[in-house]
Amino acid sequence: MTTTAANTHSSHHLSPAFPGRAPWGTASKLRAWQQGAMEKYIQEQPRDFLAVATPGAGKTTFALTLASWLLHHHVVQQVTVVAPTEHLKKQWAEAAARIGIKLDPEYSAGPLGKEYHGVAVTYAGVGVRPMLHRNRVEQRKTLVILDEIHHAGDSKSWGEACLEAFEPATRRLALTGTPFRSDTNPIPFVTYEEGNDGIRRSAADYTYGYGSALGDGVVRPVIFLSYSGNMRWRTKAGDEIAARLGEPMTKDAVSQAWRTALDPRGEWMPSVLRAADQRLTEVRKAIPDAGALVIASDQDSARSYAKLIREITGSKATLVLSDDSGASERIDEFSHNTDRWMVAVRMVSEGVDVPRLAVGVYATTISTPLFFAQAVGRFVRSRRRGETASVFLPTVPDLLTFANEMEVERDHALDKPKKEGEEDPYAESEKEMEEANREQDEDTGEQETLPFEALESDAVFDRVLYDGAEFGMQAHPGSEEEQDYLGIPGLLEPDQVQLLLQKRQARQISHSRKKPDDEADLLELPAERRPVVTHKELLELRKQLNTMVGAYVHQSGKPHGVIHTELRRVCGGPPSAEATAGQLRQRIAKVQEWATRMR
Repeated sequence: MTTTAANTHSSHHLSPAFPGRAPWGTASKLRAWQQGAMEKYIQEQPRDFLAVATPGAGKTTFALTLASWLLHHHVVQQVTVVAPTEHLKKQWAEAAARIGIKLDPEYSAGPLGKEYHGVAVTYAGVGVRPMLHRNRVEQRKTLVILDEIHHAGDSKSWGEACLEAFEPATRRLALTGTPFRSDTNPIPFVTYEEGNDGIRRSAADYTYGYGSALGDGVVRPVIFLSYSGNMRWRTKAGDEIAARLGEPMTKDAVSQAWRTALDPRGEWMPSVLRAADQRLTEVRKAIPDAGALVIASDQDSARSYAKLIREITGSKATLVLSDDSGASERIDEFSHNTDRWMVAVRMVSEGVDVPRLAVGVYATTISTPLFFAQAVGRFVRSRRRGETASVFLPTVPDLLTFANEMEVERDHALDKPKKEGEEDPYAESEKEMEEANREQDEDTGEQETLPFEALESDAVFDRVLYDGAEFGMQAHPGSEEEQDYLGIPGLLEPDQVQLLLQKRQARQISHSRKKPDDEADLLELPAERRPVVTHKELLELRKQLNTMVGAYVHQSGKPHGVIHTELRRVCGGPPSAEATAGQLRQRIAKVQEWATRMR
């Protein structure tokens, strides 16, 4: 079949199975990359084809367009779609129905109804009954669409089951937005080619990366807003440790500081959720139905975050837990209404596809590049040109690296060279990878066995990352400087985002230099105007203040946060984590005064 033939198809060429619909998929007109991939496929007619396209680019439309073409030309007689999750399986069936391809998403065994063109199943389902699916593809010429095929490498049994089930298939189309894995499990039906460095890497037949998609206006530009802050926790041995998120520290300390930040009882999460809700309000001026998603680590945290959102916004958040039978329905309902917030547990692996999501809070400690890319992929799907996405992150080195490398295209490497003295950020442990891809988010009790107790946290606006560049300087939550970045318009072209961020940064520096010391942005206070106080002395003063506040909590019955807020109101200045030695001493004196009055 020639390229010209592919270009000239229109609805009147279709069989009655596709009434009144163009054969080019779910969109009325193919995007340039989809057209290019179609032309390449039709010219080469390969048995196996791997299409790598960034999340939100339209892989489903391309795949269904191709399925329509292959069915129409009798290259295949039926279609099997394999998806990572139950929710995605249903989405595939719905998308296929829109172009007249009927897939049964509830198929489990036996003959298929005559009205269907095929089935939609999960990798787990294939893993349970590979021979059932092998028999089906042996009986009739079949196109197998393997959605997010890197999931076939999640476990050895899944990969083996896919090989067994679909080895006889007439055609196989593999799709992925993130073809790299942190492990070296080979992915079925993917070709690996050895490079000059001796490393075998996956070879895609067609690649459409985030950078290209951004240039074409197919995906949204992503603004990452990073928040730092001071964390305090107690280890199992009883040692109390304080550290600032983002400062150089051991891997264990980074992990513990990160978990402390995400603890819903501290001040970091409420501050970041407030900021994200403000950002959502700004975005909704241009995108009225824009929604926000918190990706949580576990069910208890998710419930706590939903409660915080209710307190902050006055509105209920949609809570989605993947072992809940109503999870899929709640996702669908949220995708079609105009509610502001959804909270989900690791729902990246559940396949959340809600195009109106424009603001995200990354509130999980999973740090694999695969999971991060899939998480960000929830927010980049563009519905009209100029929409922006905003993702709030803790200032954690791995996450900042991933954010700065959004446009880097990667392949799956089967061999991982180890350079002496150099740590590979993508060589994550298999345990973490399994956690990232776990489909059932059962309550593992993991939080109870952590070797620390989160004691205190606060948030500091740190910086904005966009297109590999960083903007802004640390500022206090609620400050005019933070509001400047939260107030970036929701509709902007990529180059306008860059220009606006540069202007905001210049204005922040200019304003900061004119302010008194206690109001200046944290990094802009000149060295000669800073009192010489060692880190240890500051730590002791903070500890003394916290001890005094703790004693006053028992005396007054008021919560810690209320007392700290009242001290800031009376004495002035920033949160205690950023306060100067003089400000801390002033607050210690004030809380002593209050305690004396109550005796």
